[in-house]
Amino acid sequence: MTKTQLSLSLPVSGMTCASCVSHVEGALKELPGVSNVVVNLATNKASLSYDPALVKPADMQRAVENVGYAVMSSEVTLDVRGMTLRQAQGDACASCVAHVESALKELVGVQEAVVNLGLNTARVSYIPGVVSVSTMKRAVRDVGYEAQERSQGADALDRERQARGEEITRQGRNLLIAGIIGMVVMTGTFYDMLGPLKAFVPQFLSYKWVIGLLTTPIVLGPGRQFFTNSWRGLKHGVTDMNLLYATGIGAAYGIAVINTLFPNAGFGGEGATFFESAALLTAFIILGRWLEALTRGRTSEAIRKLMKLQPKVARVMRDGQEEEIPADEVEIGDLILVRPGESVPVDGVVMEGYSAVDESMLTGESLPVEKKTGDNVIGGTINKTGAFKFTAARVGKDTALAQIIKLVEDAQASKAPIQKLADWVAGHFILGVHLLAVAVFVFWFFFGYQMFFDPNSSFILSPYKLGEIGVFGFSLLLSVTVLVVSCPCAVGLATPSAMMAGTGKAAEYGVLFKGAEAIEKASKLQTIVFDKTGTLTKGEPSVTDVVADRRWQMADSRWQMADSETVSAIRHQPLAKFCAWRPSPRRTASIPWGRPSCAARRIVT
Repeated sequence: MTKTQLSLSLPVSGMTCASCVSHVEGALKELPGVSNVVVNLATNKASLSYDPALVKPADMQRAVENVGYAVMSSEVTLDVRGMTLRQAQGDACASCVAHVESALKELVGVQEAVVNLGLNTARVSYIPGVVSVSTMKRAVRDVGYEAQERSQGADALDRERQARGEEITRQGRNLLIAGIIGMVVMTGTFYDMLGPLKAFVPQFLSYKWVIGLLTTPIVLGPGRQFFTNSWRGLKHGVTDMNLLYATGIGAAYGIAVINTLFPNAGFGGEGATFFESAALLTAFIILGRWLEALTRGRTSEAIRKLMKLQPKVARVMRDGQEEEIPADEVEIGDLILVRPGESVPVDGVVMEGYSAVDESMLTGESLPVEKKTGDNVIGGTINKTGAFKFTAARVGKDTALAQIIKLVEDAQASKAPIQKLADWVAGHFILGVHLLAVAVFVFWFFFGYQMFFDPNSSFILSPYKLGEIGVFGFSLLLSVTVLVVSCPCAVGLATPSAMMAGTGKAAEYGVLFKGAEAIEKASKLQTIVFDKTGTLTKGEPSVTDVVADRRWQMADSRWQMADSETVSAIRHQPLAKFCAWRPSPRRTASIPWGRPSCAARRIVT
């Protein structure tokens, strides 16, 4: 018996580094029936194949949650019509509710569905990207009812964009708080080195307890995210970059507090109060998080631009009447009317009419393509001239544009060979970094301090000498430094971000890649051969020369139209908009559609 393998893309929240990717991948790979797991940090998505007979999306969601992360979900409210009508025909109300709820709950990706008969609504909690609202409406329609989305809320891509924006705003606010207060902390710490600038800085800023008070809101405010995230991971047996941040910042701040309140406790005394280290570490790490959020937001722009090409509304002919419906509700066999200037909603075959359609978004051809009865049309292309009717042949995810979007998404979600190595290294070295930090502390505490340094030596741009800080403070400082500089977030994010930006930009120019491995190999290309003449164009025709005939009157190297009927006859031709008319300034021609916009040297008639 052949196994059924389905593909799935889960949106995962809470991942901040390459080690997070490793943990999520490991949790999903342990599930029976799950294979080909690829987790992408830049897109926050986990792509996989699974056997529905062995594992369900709910099992995957629990597996992700068990390692400290979450599968993002959304909620939508549908207005359901027809339930009370069926009651009048003898069907029980409870039966109506059960039919609709069961139809929705059977969909892969629907977490919960609650139908309210009194309000005629269905509130559905679902995983975006796994199931769509149009699929839910189709499922309700299949059991004999009608459903409409109560509010045309943001689609999955818009919700993702909103989440990105909120993350950028949150980290920007944290950066502003940590940056401003951190600079004040630095100013107070180096008060003795300010020289003439002391006149502008109050002396009380140099007091240890004041610096400590200023540092506390940075650590417990913007820096709290590192402690909460690392604790959440530890509860599930997971270590990530947040643990490195929390350990480094917490050690610097904690020892500074002890040495301020209890200078004789044996941890280095007042000289080992590194409040500025805790404050600026927090500020710099949050700066990195903010830049990371900006990068992730920009990398999804390419997919968003492709999504915008998909029409939102279709004009369907039903019972001889025009009816506007959402494009994602069009069914195979529907007769659709497309007027000049409108987008073709889905793929199909022309049944009636004649027109020219701009297919440059798909084929790159600069000239609009004439369409007549029997010709194929592609969803997302633009109808330029006449109106026509066509029968839908491919809808939803089967359209050519949807397949292109899927190809770009798959390419962005795939991993280059070098990225697989980087993720493996980043996912297995957290414990090693902590052990290395402990080793550094032990070495400098017991051996290095006495062997290599003079107590009268001082740090660069620091008011303290080694003798003031003491062996404990010096060893702690180096240990914290190891923890912080070892964080490989750039390693985990750089390659997927570059892949997303590259594949997205290429898609805008009509170049599609099957995966990240193809892009990596493309760096070794030396020669590219194109298959035919005219493949590389500007994307639109242009006029090069003017050839006169009996319908034109030429005077003083200028020309004007003599027969306005000729102009009217060709105004709807595909090439007409690219021909610009420049009448003589002394004898203005009568042009029915208004003033031209570009120059022309030749008009071939």
